[in-house]
Amino acid sequence: MNESTPIRLLGISGSLRRASNSTAILRTLKERIAGQAEIELFDLRHIPLYDQDLDGDTKPEPVQALRDAIVAAHGLVVVSPEYNYGISGVLKNAMDWASRPAYKSPLKDKPVVFLASSPGSAGGARAQLQLVQLFSATLSRVVLVPQVTIPGVGSKIVDGRLTDEASLTIALGAVQALLAEVRRGA
Repeated sequence: MNESTPIRLLGISGSLRRASNSTAILRTLKERIAGQAEIELFDLRHIPLYDQDLDGDTKPEPVQALRDAIVAAHGLVVVSPEYNYGISGVLKNAMDWASRPAYKSPLKDKPVVFLASSPGSAGGARAQLQLVQLFSATLSRVVLVPQVTIPGVGSKIVDGRLTDEASLTIALGAVQALLAEVRRGA
């Protein structure tokens, strides 16, 4: 990749809800880094439950679309809600599909940053641990940044955008670290 090649990031929200806080955070990040990089948001809604019987040479179409999007991206920005002290099942399921075959998956060596949010005061800190474990296990290149959690997220989203400048500054810092990692690895 040279200086003129636009950096393409894939944004993955761990929530399917239309008014998802995770998706709102991604939309806001996409707008804020326009001109530096592009973030394509990938909807996990159609990814089937992982079934090893279906995980052959021909993958279900939505799974293949996810895998292709990961391959085409220079890096990943993942935002997960915290559900019952962990990441969402839909996000875990999608990464199970994307992580196959082991050691040769599209996630291997892919730079990734992740954020977690919660309406509670911990802001997704417990989900963060699972995100570290998940992306380490997939051999993704986890970009080392201070943990990005957004507590009380419901009050920080207005009209489908993250409006809390303190949270946004921390989230943008993680994305900037991802961009620097992508440039270094190019």
